[in-house]
Parts: sequence; C-alpha cells; structure tokens
Amino acid sequence: MPASTQPGKPQPIHGFHQDEHGDWVAELACGHGQHVRHRPPWELRPWVSTEEGRHAQLGLILYCVRCLEPEDSPSTK
Repeated sequence: MPASTQPGKPQPIHGFHQDEHGDWVAELACGHGQHVRHRPPWELRPWVSTEEGRHAQLGLILYCVRCLEPEDSPSTK
C-alpha cells in the first residue's frame, strides 16, 4: 500500500519486546507499540524471527493509528 493511503502517522521502530503471548511488538518512536508477526500467508515478516532480523529493521517506518486517536481529556480521566 503506498504511503499516501496508509492510515496512521509514520513512526520509526526504536526497539522490540515480546508480549505475554510471545508475539513480537515493535516499539515506535511515539511510545506506542505495534505487533509485528510472521504468520504466512497473511503476515510475511520472516525477519521478526531472529535478533539479527529485528535489529536490521530498527528505523523502519510503520504507521501508528493510535497517534490519530484523540488524547484523553482531563474530564474523561
């Protein structure tokens, strides 16, 4: 999908961690996380399976849809 049609704000990957199920989550510069799974044929990210592969993707731009969500106002907290 071309960048102009991607939903979300472009954010570089700053790191990775595993969630409680063992799935990899990309840590984005904005502070949000985004799952990056390798589950062929639907999700093709073989690089997520190795430390070297994940390291090579640092700086890769992902589109963060959470950055488009309105922030909680003080009255809703």
